[in-house]
Amino acid sequence: MLISLLLALPVQAQPLPPAVARALQQAGILPGAVALQVEAVGSGKVVLSVNAQRPMNPASTMKLLTTYGALRLLGPAHVWKTELYSDAPPQGGAIGNLYLKGSGDPKLTLEQFWRLLRQLRARGIREIQGDLVVDRSRFDLAGHDTGPIDDKPLRPYNVAPDALLVNFKALQLTLVPNPLQGTVAALPEPIIEGLELVNELRLGRNGCGDWKEGLRSSVDPTPDGYRLTLSGVYPASCGERNWQLAPLPSDAYLLGLFRQLWSELGGRLRGGLKAGPVPDTAWRAADLDSPSLAEVVRDINKYSNNVMARQLFLSLGEGNADTAGQAIRRWLADNRLDFPELVMENGSGLSRRERISADHLARLLQVAHASPLMPEFVASLPLVAVDGTLKKRMNGQGIAGHGHLKTGSLDGVKAIAGYVRDRNGQEWIVVFLINHPRAEAGQEAQDALLQWVYQGAGQVD
Repeated sequence: MLISLLLALPVQAQPLPPAVARALQQAGILPGAVALQVEAVGSGKVVLSVNAQRPMNPASTMKLLTTYGALRLLGPAHVWKTELYSDAPPQGGAIGNLYLKGSGDPKLTLEQFWRLLRQLRARGIREIQGDLVVDRSRFDLAGHDTGPIDDKPLRPYNVAPDALLVNFKALQLTLVPNPLQGTVAALPEPIIEGLELVNELRLGRNGCGDWKEGLRSSVDPTPDGYRLTLSGVYPASCGERNWQLAPLPSDAYLLGLFRQLWSELGGRLRGGLKAGPVPDTAWRAADLDSPSLAEVVRDINKYSNNVMARQLFLSLGEGNADTAGQAIRRWLADNRLDFPELVMENGSGLSRRERISADHLARLLQVAHASPLMPEFVASLPLVAVDGTLKKRMNGQGIAGHGHLKTGSLDGVKAIAGYVRDRNGQEWIVVFLINHPRAEAGQEAQDALLQWVYQGAGQVD
């Protein structure tokens, strides 16, 4: 059924559009550092191809393979279940240990976690006389690199996967400048018991610009938990902004958040946190389903959420990254998709090892567009100048609202891939990967290509 999409089609000889070539030259990016492909949706007619068979680091455009593969392998209605157990049913509102078992839910948000705990209170449980016992056995992360990709370990994009990932292990700080007093307030959400916040931020008078570059954060252990210290200069001209951090180890975050929420619900935890399995004889106290995979995929692609993508990738392999990669390859082979250059490490693109070619990304997009799951998949991609990672890109240009595209960015990598409907109503697949030390400067070249496609310059007879 897919043979017509997979046959190698002749490439029309055509140089780079002048605006694209000029933008690359001005950025100091050599032609050999780019790979791109433009082809018509359906027919697969290629109108522009440069280094398209070359293995490239795709950055977050690798999420296209992970999310579409998951939609096919798991189904759009797939959900993850987080469960609570106790040693025995409650007596007088009390239980012994409380067991929290995770399944790798990519979207166990603060609100969802609160709903799960609220079920305990609804069942009359007030006091946990033992420990909070966490079961993370669903994921096997042994032997796999889960450390930060750069020297910014507190940034949320560096959060590692976790079978019990709650609220992305994130802390949101709302920065509120007060020019009259010359101060900057930092309002945390959620409040985490055991986390001390030390605010040494100073108010600045510079333009807003890239305001995060002027901020610093560090975390240190204390006898009672951890201390998060904020320092640097925050421009008053920025007004209120949200600063996302991931300052705590997984156990400290989970226990601190649990204690805070459970206390707010009128509950009490006497013990601490420890790891362990759920006993076979345990009593099920509560459980909560995640949002559907279709919704999870939308969050992953619209906002390029790395840890959600890594959670999803591991779910394809029963919690093991090697098994997940094998599952993707089997699915590709079953659909006659031969991608010999493919390297998948964590499925998110937050990797120095992952590789795929522009040609094969385009083939994947062709297959996805011809699938019954096309509406769910395409709707998950950012819409140019409208939402997600493309909300502030190409505003006011003709292509605004006419392209569903996934972006990708790492140091030395700039990528974009997806679908563009040109002004004549023709749909195109566009893939543009840049691997070069000055890759970030290549955004203008990518935008020029997208505009060229929208204008209909890719039209062929």
